[in-house]
Order: sequence, then structure tokens, then C-alpha cells
Amino acid sequence: MNYVEPDLLQYSDTQGIKSFREEIAKFLTEYARASEALNPEHIIVMSGCCAIFATLSTVLCDPGDGYLIPTPYYGGINSKTQLYGEIQPVHVPLFSEVTDEESHPFQLRVEKLEAALQRAKEQGIRVRALILINPHNPLGDIYPAQLLKECLEFAHRYELHVIMDEIYMLSVYDDITFTSVLSLDCLPDPERTHFMWGFSKDFGMSGLRVGVLYTRSHEIRKAVNQLAVFHGCPGPVQYVLSQFLSDRDWLDNVFLPTNKKRLKEAQNILVDGLSEIGVPVLKSSGGLYVWADFRKFLKTQTFEAEMELWWKLLHEKLLISPGKAFCCSEPGWFRLVFSDSADKMYLCIQRLERMLRAEITEPAANKTSVEDELPNSENDPIATHANTPIDEVSHLKKIVVY
Repeated sequence: MNYVEPDLLQYSDTQGIKSFREEIAKFLTEYARASEALNPEHIIVMSGCCAIFATLSTVLCDPGDGYLIPTPYYGGINSKTQLYGEIQPVHVPLFSEVTDEESHPFQLRVEKLEAALQRAKEQGIRVRALILINPHNPLGDIYPAQLLKECLEFAHRYELHVIMDEIYMLSVYDDITFTSVLSLDCLPDPERTHFMWGFSKDFGMSGLRVGVLYTRSHEIRKAVNQLAVFHGCPGPVQYVLSQFLSDRDWLDNVFLPTNKKRLKEAQNILVDGLSEIGVPVLKSSGGLYVWADFRKFLKTQTFEAEMELWWKLLHEKLLISPGKAFCCSEPGWFRLVFSDSADKMYLCIQRLERMLRAEITEPAANKTSVEDELPNSENDPIATHANTPIDEVSHLKKIVVY
């Protein structure tokens, strides 16, 4: 864009430029497979999803109130919800051990939401909302439609608001069906169900800072708009992104299939490499990362030992996020982002192998050799091996900015 219309340099609607909201409504109606056409008047555009978390939590809660959120989860939410309103997270702990009622590690069930809500009541915490991340960060889980419905029914029973963070909505692969909350018919409580999405992850535009809130509640929109004046997006950015979203042919036939293909190829490299050096990985089909089990490399099963390992990784110039940063209930889990070039994935594996082999030479009671603990994809529910062909993977370019 070499010429900027004068109107784009003026103050604009704090809710977002109307033409941009209209394009977003059409885009989300199609790509989220919405059960009905989205209303542009129900959309608020802000400077990223962090701003949405900060403003929406402040509007929904009073200081000292809490919101339910399954752990592990993206830890950046904490600082955003505490920014204005001092809202506290009420953790719903999920664990790697699979019980008789579960089919995979870290599985969310409504019974766990019920238990966490009851504990909060006993502690005198008034819970006002439930936050769900789908696809999940850091687990990479894709919530099935039935689980979403059960969670929405649970929230309705207790008059809780539901904040659905679907920022990785289009970063799904392996032919897995993703169900957006926008696609569900007959929501139990439409006025208390709020959807958020942004351009940062699916389109690799984290530097542009554009987030989208969709809520049917007039009162919520009115209140959020009072704070949106501090979190607006520049007019020229909204204009350019409106044109970007309107090019459906390029999105459908070039960008999205290419992006998913490259993400899957990069994931394959990382997962197979981790497998070869004895690091099990949670099976996932969404997001830009894997959730990996480094527990056997801890000197003790504590978060102090996890942070000690993290510092050693950092010393090797490996920026891998520890589970503590995601409020994980178990030490030893780390998130590794793979949305980068193949060369960097291979370099990551080389550095990891060198560092971890040095680790296991140190005497420790709970250590066994890497060779003795190579994960078996047929028997280990945590391990996964991609083993799919990789076309010209050495020529991959960075496709998503994290």
C-alpha cells in the first residue's frame, strides 16, 4: 500500500473500522463454520488477544474474583487478567497419568471442573468465568464437540461466563476435525459465551497486534468498548488486513494448505528427533509446538530441578519453555515450538542430544540411560512418531512468527 487514504489517519471507531469488522465476520463465518452468519456489530477489534484478556476479565469480574482454567495453560494469561482487575486464576489441574476414565494424558473432564469450582467455593473465591484454549496451548489438544458442549453446560449450570480462546483455530493438521464454539447450534448461554481469535499465530503476524472478540452480549460489548480506547489498532493496519482476508482464493489454495503442510513437516522433524534421543512427546494435532516429557532428566522430581535443567538448556542457546511457566502440576514437562526452518529444528536436536547425554553421565538415583528409555509409539500413549514423507524440508522458510 503506497498511498494511505486520509480517513485512515483519523480517529476511528474504538470497536474497529466497520468495513474491517464486516470482513472479519464473513471470514469467521466461513472458516469457523459458524452455525449462523456472524454479526459485525458483535465484533470488537483490539491490539491483540492479550488486550482482550485484560479488558474482558476486568469487565466480567470484580477484584479478587476468579476464573477456572485447566492446567497446564499459556501462562501469559495470568498477567493480563491481573493487569486491571486483580483477577486470580483457579486452576483445574490435569495430570499425565491416564486413569480408567481417561483415554490420554492431561485429559480435561467436566468432573475436574466441578471439583475445582467446589475447592474455590471452600476457599471463599467467587468464580465468574471459565477460560478454555482450543486448540490447546501448550498441549496441542483439539477439544471434541461433545466435550465443548459438556463444558458449556457446566458453565451454564453455575452461571459462569465462558471465554473461548481459539487463536490457533487454523493451525490444525493430521485431518483432525476442529470444532469452533461458533459452529455449535443452540449454545446453552449465548450471552455468556465469548469467542476470541487473532492474526498472530495462524497468519504469523504477531507484530501487528490484532485480536478479535466476538460476543452477543450488548452490555459486555458496551463495557469492553470503554477500555478498548486504550487498545485500538491503527487504521492502516485494519485496512490492509481487510484486503488480506478478502483474498479467499489465495488463502484457500496457497497460504493455508502450504502453512499446514510446512507446520506438519517441521513437527515431524522435531518429534522424530526427540524420539531418537529418548524424549517422549504428547501426541498433538494443533498449534505450533509439542509438549515433551523431560522428567527422567531431572535430578529430582521438583520444579527446582526443572528450572535447573531449563537454565542448562538456555546455556546451550535453546529457548525451551518449562512447564512451570504454564502452571503445570507436574515438574519435567517442556514446550518446544517448531514453527521455524528445518535447519533450526535439526540444530535444536543436536544441541539437545549433546546436552542430555552430558546430563545422564552425572550420578543421580533416578537416572537411566537414554538408550534404555527410548519411547515406543505402539505402547507409550505419550510418544508419537510422525514418519511421513518430507518434501524438500531443508528449504523450509520461517512461516510463523511466535
